[in-house]
Amino acid sequence: MKITNILEKSVPLKSNVSNAVINFSTHTVSLVALVTDQVRNGKPVIGLSFNSIGRYAQSGIIAQRMAPRLLAAKPESLLQDNGQLSAEKVLSCAMQNEKPGGHGDRAHAASGLELAVWDLNAKLNDEPVSALIARHFGRTHYSPKVSVYAAGGYYYPGEQTGRLEQEFSGYRDLGFDRFKMKIGGATLAEDMARIERALTIAGVGKKLAVDANGRFSLEQATAYGEAMQGYDLLWYEEAGDPLDFELNALLAKEYKGALATGENLFSRQDVKNLALFGGARPDLDIFQMDPGLCYGVTEYARMLTELESRGFDRKFCYPHSGQLLGLHMVAGLGLGGCEVYPGIFQPMGGFGDSTKIEQGVVNVSEAAGFGFEEKANLRAEFAALVG
Repeated sequence: MKITNILEKSVPLKSNVSNAVINFSTHTVSLVALVTDQVRNGKPVIGLSFNSIGRYAQSGIIAQRMAPRLLAAKPESLLQDNGQLSAEKVLSCAMQNEKPGGHGDRAHAASGLELAVWDLNAKLNDEPVSALIARHFGRTHYSPKVSVYAAGGYYYPGEQTGRLEQEFSGYRDLGFDRFKMKIGGATLAEDMARIERALTIAGVGKKLAVDANGRFSLEQATAYGEAMQGYDLLWYEEAGDPLDFELNALLAKEYKGALATGENLFSRQDVKNLALFGGARPDLDIFQMDPGLCYGVTEYARMLTELESRGFDRKFCYPHSGQLLGLHMVAGLGLGGCEVYPGIFQPMGGFGDSTKIEQGVVNVSEAAGFGFEEKANLRAEFAALVG
């Protein structure tokens, strides 16, 4: 097998929403296609992917550094024993001549390339990526059923009264029974009122998570924690800067409910530091590393090994993502669950067009690969990329 071409294009997210820190109206995502010399039904087999949601497209890093390294490599140096591409070898090649540390944008660029390998190989095997991941990592209890929750509750320009309730009611009608909303973009009193409104739909605190997107100082994080303590929420996410492990550890001593963080950690070493210094409590706190941002499946598996070696359970891993990449990761590795963006961050957010949510659970489609082809708006973007 040989990679014959690597295609990438930047696609805008179609969402004018805000969290406590940023507005997404100008955000972009890299679509990636690995074209190979393998042919099925008269067409080359192509591995497709993108680099998650919430950062930016990585056109320059892919086109100027990583793609040239892969295209210049000896084809056999990138293969597994079965003749298919090796995700681990592709990642290693893409990262040649890169210094350790500084796991930022290049982690997202590498993710796009590494994840495309999984889509490619699953298509060659005519199986979903989740099944391929499970077999690759020796998971004998693979199940296509995944627990999911609806992520939303953003701040909208000129938001009207009742909009939050209408949004969550719509998610409930789709089959979701757990929800996540944003905090930190308004005053403490206003956010508590928003939580009360969301609870009229969620019903109980254990059905509602809140996310501050790293906005707070320790003083602010503690004040919010005190105000929310009585709600018994599902979790309190990214109260402070994601690399401020001291803040997280101090907050964990005051806030008795579950804390969640990790979506902005992109390497095994970052996760090791979180486990050692972030005050994470086994069987309570949630880890949210995103395979589309952290060098792909290969590095995510290393993160899991790190966590489990320190007494944490993978069932407390809920990857940030809100799309098909995370869904297949959760099913393949037997994680706790997955978030979904049912109506925002298009064309990447959400699952296939015919996917059904029943009582907060979804079945992974049997479509080969990640199943991007079952999502019409995303299928159109990939079609424009590969021609």
